[in-house]
Amino acid sequence: MNRFAAYGKLTAHPGQRDALAQALLSASEQLEAMDGCAMYIINESEDPDVLWLTELWRDAEAHASSRQNEKVLKVVGSCRPMIAGAESIRLKPVGGKGLL
Repeated sequence: MNRFAAYGKLTAHPGQRDALAQALLSASEQLEAMDGCAMYIINESEDPDVLWLTELWRDAEAHASSRQNEKVLKVVGSCRPMIAGAESIRLKPVGGKGLL
């Protein structure tokens, strides 16, 4: 199995989490038709400034390719001013319920 997964923690500037979530939802619309993207979920945290992203891709190459897409890059650029900090955890799924 060559699946690629990632968790991303985005800390918004105070009061910007909802706007950031909406911008990321816009990005998820771009991923609907993108080959290789199986899951892209925006999650709210108990922390009022933090969002968690859950991503599942066919493979690492499909994920890397998404970062070259002009529409995705435009949305990412619009999100940057709202983000105070970001962390990413890259994973290689080994199996389990829900894994496509």
